[in-house]
Amino acid sequence: MSQAIRFRAQPELAKEVKVDLASIRCPHYGRYLEEFVPGQVFVHPRGFTFLAAQMEAFARTYMQCNPLYLNEEFARASGFCGLVASPQMVFNVVLSLGVQNDSEKAMANLGYYDAQYLRPVYALDTIRSLTKVIDRKERGAGKPGIVTIRTLGINQNDEVVLQYERKIMVAGQGDRPATTPLPPSAVMPAFPWVKDAEVLLPDFPTELPSRLTGPNSWFEDFTVGEVIVHANGRTITDEHLPLTYAVGNTHPLHFDRIFSAGLSGKMSGDPIVYGGLVFAWLEGLASRDVSENSFWELGFTEGYHTQPSVSGDTVAALSRVLAAEDAPGELGARFGLVSFQLIGVKNISASSALAKYGEDLFIKENDKKEMGKEKIDQKIFEIERRLLIRKRG
Repeated sequence: MSQAIRFRAQPELAKEVKVDLASIRCPHYGRYLEEFVPGQVFVHPRGFTFLAAQMEAFARTYMQCNPLYLNEEFARASGFCGLVASPQMVFNVVLSLGVQNDSEKAMANLGYYDAQYLRPVYALDTIRSLTKVIDRKERGAGKPGIVTIRTLGINQNDEVVLQYERKIMVAGQGDRPATTPLPPSAVMPAFPWVKDAEVLLPDFPTELPSRLTGPNSWFEDFTVGEVIVHANGRTITDEHLPLTYAVGNTHPLHFDRIFSAGLSGKMSGDPIVYGGLVFAWLEGLASRDVSENSFWELGFTEGYHTQPSVSGDTVAALSRVLAAEDAPGELGARFGLVSFQLIGVKNISASSALAKYGEDLFIKENDKKEMGKEKIDQKIFEIERRLLIRKRG
């Protein structure tokens, strides 16, 4: 039922109320290192209802070529309930929902680990996000520490659609005012992380749609060890500012030039492009060659943003085949599993980067010091991902 309520007219009040400079609040978000307590669970605000138009716009913005994300009829003919939200969109939304609580004060995102997509997300599904603090490592007075967190994306039916772990670098509080830590006595909400997780996929029909995908991205096209140089680059413009808003990321480093210019080191200057968007563009640049015939992105791990990107940078991608095997059980007759290493570079073409750096492109940047090798300034991203890909038969 609805009710009709009459409110009195709104009077002008500002000139009658004295300004009280002794009573000022400055809310700020995220947490300092000391405010992360292992075992804490943050229920992130807002949630996000996926709309078909947003899903399609995301897929086109990031140049994704898999018709499951673009073609409603193809998705339904493939056994899904309708257009599927791209895994990149799901990941970006789930991560961004948590920034206000877990990383709005982070100095750097140090890595993504053990990400698993467990269920499809369709139009009008509503996803909320929870994060649990797993570990906090302090590195001495005045030094930033490292916090390990796990994050869940959960749909309106309380089903986990995505789970992953990441590490963030966070500064100590020092003499700055505290944020809003959870009280020590608070009862922690349930955190349904799924161990030995199973993926919920549709019953694929006997006849899957054909002729709407490219000719070179079937399971049989991939050989372990080969390197695939993706043809096009993508120049990022100031579009990244509203695109950061579109997925709900609230870290000012990505859209507040006053904030970013006030930092020191390589992060100082123009706003840094939110890394999830860089990941999405690199994956999209690779999609015609590796994932156009994918029916599921199982997940990713060992993901690192090795250098920042800013507006005006041009990014490009390469993929290396790490493993290829039949899918488990009856799926094996029609699908295979392929693992890739995805590498991103900036301000150099993918082919030129391969010619210039060779196999060093594919060595993890954090391992190079012990190997006596120099890090590559033009390399911006590295990750391992695994796909369920159709066989030609």
